[in-house]
Amino acid sequence: MTFVDDRAVITGVGQSEIGRRIGRTGIDLALEAAERAVAHAGLSFDDIDGVASYPGPVHAEGGFVGATTHDVRDAFGLKTRWHVSGVETSGQAGTLLDAAAAVATGRATHVLCFRSVWEATAQASGRAAALTAKSTRAGGHSEFRLPFGAASPANWIGMYAQRYMHDFGLTREQIGKLVINARRNAGLNPNAIYRDEMTMDDYLDARLVSWPLGLYDCDVPCDGATAIIVSRKEAASGLANTPLHIEAAGSALYERHSWDQRADLTTMAAHDSAQAMWDSTSLAPNDVDFATLYDGFSYLCTQWIEALGFCEHGKVGQLLDNDEHYRLDGELPINPHGGQLSAGRLHGYGFLHEACVQLWGEAGDRQIPKDVEIAAVGIGGGPEAGCMLLRREA
Repeated sequence: MTFVDDRAVITGVGQSEIGRRIGRTGIDLALEAAERAVAHAGLSFDDIDGVASYPGPVHAEGGFVGATTHDVRDAFGLKTRWHVSGVETSGQAGTLLDAAAAVATGRATHVLCFRSVWEATAQASGRAAALTAKSTRAGGHSEFRLPFGAASPANWIGMYAQRYMHDFGLTREQIGKLVINARRNAGLNPNAIYRDEMTMDDYLDARLVSWPLGLYDCDVPCDGATAIIVSRKEAASGLANTPLHIEAAGSALYERHSWDQRADLTTMAAHDSAQAMWDSTSLAPNDVDFATLYDGFSYLCTQWIEALGFCEHGKVGQLLDNDEHYRLDGELPINPHGGQLSAGRLHGYGFLHEACVQLWGEAGDRQIPKDVEIAAVGIGGGPEAGCMLLRREA
């Protein structure tokens, strides 16, 4: 049985202009992405009766929330039967999976799902406010981190990486091969932020951020928005694109929602969601043609590789050594667009977009040379993760 009994499909995608400090608001970018996605699907805004966005109107550093569900609804004058946003979900893909469930159960027919950020412009005057703001009292999980100078996810993920390196011998050079692969692919992506060639010396010589993570292990803040149209299968007939089926999905979290309280610190929520996904399908890791895997920090991508079963636990370093395996023309291409490390931090939705354009054969110079039918998408890090298998209809 496929996800939501094969009743929800992806019918169109769109992205706005993407760049560094391009001086446009997150709402402007969200509207542009939405217009392109609706047109790409062959729909009109009169057809859209659902909207889903992440993370909703939460308090966050500048530019993290580019637009809310209501911003987009109101701008286009949509008459919606269903809408949702929120942050307490399975990572950035969570509200899209909610949209698929809504479509499958008849609550909506065509749902516009989107993620918009404008962090590069919003934070142009300096570092993210969350990292520089003075506070007399830390609250929540910050009580256990800020007093020790661990204000950034780079600190927390760096400690996870250290534990994996200690237990299994993963090296910076092995992680570097993954980073260099992303940059190589980004060189073929005209919308990528960084396209210049990177060598291992470039990677290792860059300044450290939080051991073992250096500058190029961290994704690139940018301005941009991505939109995805999720439709009811029977309403997709005759639209512009071959429907993409959500073959399986995982959103499991088996332990506490915490950055440091897992029983095994060499795993993350990615392992939980991936296990749930594989439990719901007859497909297996060797059926996957390519993968788009979250790399907000490089180590997160290594966790997704392992969690999705592309290597045994503890052996991701050996897989990374063979970089021909995950190149564009390899057996399992990873992040053909350059990921967030080089293409820009579109915060999850960029990986969905890339999976779709590759399956539709619309990726241009970076199109995977072999015929691709099954894509694995893994989004999120630490205690937040969602994943799915996308299948192109034959």
